[in-house]
Amino acid sequence: MKIVIIDYGAGNIKSIQFAFKRLGFEAVLSNDPDEIKAADKIIFPGVGEASSAMKMLRKSKLDVLIPTLTQPVLGICLGMQLLCKTTAEGNAEGLGVFDVHVKRFNTRVKVPQMGWNTISDLKSDLFKNINNKSYMYLVHSYYAEHCNEAIATTDYDVVYASALQKNNFYGVQFHPEKSSDAGEQLLKNFTEL
Repeated sequence: MKIVIIDYGAGNIKSIQFAFKRLGFEAVLSNDPDEIKAADKIIFPGVGEASSAMKMLRKSKLDVLIPTLTQPVLGICLGMQLLCKTTAEGNAEGLGVFDVHVKRFNTRVKVPQMGWNTISDLKSDLFKNINNKSYMYLVHSYYAEHCNEAIATTDYDVVYASALQKNNFYGVQFHPEKSSDAGEQLLKNFTEL
């Protein structure tokens, strides 16, 4: 199986590669459109600021390629947010795969949300053998609104979509590669989709 991690300069790459290696898979890093299109599974990672990340995607024309992919795609953290319609971070347009807006957390809570929190309302094969209320590791100041495409939710001042799915596109706000056994199970499930 060929797993490609999209390389656009805004990724938490090494920990994702190590997580797949523990599962027995080699995940290659690439920004080559042909190599990305030829992959069986695609990881769209992201760490950093949304409007800067979108500029990097536009520069490499990956903003045009990503929404056309037909194999399973998993957006992680900022990667998931960039798959949404818009984000309040830098008032950026996203890739529009998910018809969802990304908002900033209220100042009533500590921002960024950093650490472990539970995921609930699990609704996809992505969560096979993962218990409701499992803990996942999160680091973020912005969140995707609760919506019809939500396949998991988390409560942090508001109940928000901590995972999304539309057709072959999946997104998780948390970092499965840093989320112990439940995160490893999620990545294993993704390889089996």
